[in-house]
Amino acid sequence: MSPAMTMTFTETKVGDDNHDQYESQYQKGVKHLYENGLDRLPNKYVLPASDRPCMTKEDPNTVKHNKLKLPIIDFAEFFGPNRSQVLKSLANACEQYGFFQLVNHGISDDVIRNMIDVATRFFALPFEDRAKYMTSNMRAPVRYGTSFNQTKDSVFCWRDFLKLLSHPLPDFLPHWPSSPVDFQDLAGTYAKETKYLFLMLTEAILESLGIVTTFSDHQHQQQKRTEEKNILKEFEDGSQLIVANFYPPCPEPDLTLGMPPHSDYGFLTLLLQDEVEGLQIQFQGKWVTVEPIANAFVINVGDHLEIFSNGKYKSVLHRVLVNSVKSRISVASLHSLPLSCMVRPSPKLIDEENPKRYKDTDFESFLEYLSSCEPKRKDFLDSRKLT
Repeated sequence: MSPAMTMTFTETKVGDDNHDQYESQYQKGVKHLYENGLDRLPNKYVLPASDRPCMTKEDPNTVKHNKLKLPIIDFAEFFGPNRSQVLKSLANACEQYGFFQLVNHGISDDVIRNMIDVATRFFALPFEDRAKYMTSNMRAPVRYGTSFNQTKDSVFCWRDFLKLLSHPLPDFLPHWPSSPVDFQDLAGTYAKETKYLFLMLTEAILESLGIVTTFSDHQHQQQKRTEEKNILKEFEDGSQLIVANFYPPCPEPDLTLGMPPHSDYGFLTLLLQDEVEGLQIQFQGKWVTVEPIANAFVINVGDHLEIFSNGKYKSVLHRVLVNSVKSRISVASLHSLPLSCMVRPSPKLIDEENPKRYKDTDFESFLEYLSSCEPKRKDFLDSRKLT
């Protein structure tokens, strides 16, 4: 960035509109801006006052000082004598919070550290190397970009991302970045491990909903009914998207967000955070910060699971704060049914007292929605509601 452009950014005050000509600079992402000595937030990133995180003054809609301790689910206990109790805890977490932390999940600390490390090294590459993967094509196997939806966002968010289609892995892995040189190996291992964890967790969720039969330990791996096997097979064949997020230090974090309030489109999201706080969820009408737990996954209910459960399990609004001191990395593994599959409430959860509450929906409808408007909160899911 030229000295003249740096001066323009550093001298621009909130409310000035005279730097819209630098739109192409914003499209290059926030890391590009940060690396060029930005010391004031460009207007393109300044949210309306009602949407700002308001961290420096009292905000009745934000819980300050109190971090939210999400329910902690010990994955290992699903395979022990306490399975029925853990299933109840899982159901309560999905109903009351829409989020929980998963510990003892079986993915090694090395696999987790390697994923964070290789994502960090990818974002440290020169802009020209990252820019090879810039595209507005949402079907691309690799997509590098910025903000939430850079083609539609009227105000940009303080985030750069790398999105990787991940299932079936052999189809997509050759298209993933070849730099850093170990990226495909480390990220591919992470994708396989999180896919397996998702399937095991989904089986527990289906059991907690009463869709899959409860088995005792010695029966658990025996043949299930054909209907149940077909349900689980659909998830085995389902979609997976790995999203690495990078949030560099922000000069004025009170004026913007790393990600706006949104719910996740899919069935379940497995989120890996580094030690830097940033994730907030909406709980009992207030924004609360999720405290990171080392090597744990934050799991959240997606829109598809809300539809599939006929509203019993709710997807929850969440957003990301940024700060002026530390960069933050997170890696989300988003899972759902196959992209060609129609998502609908399970017939087992529909009766006279609980009528069907959502329209059948498919991925094409979601893509059409994304291409036609700026995503906000749970607007897409709300558009699928029948009652």
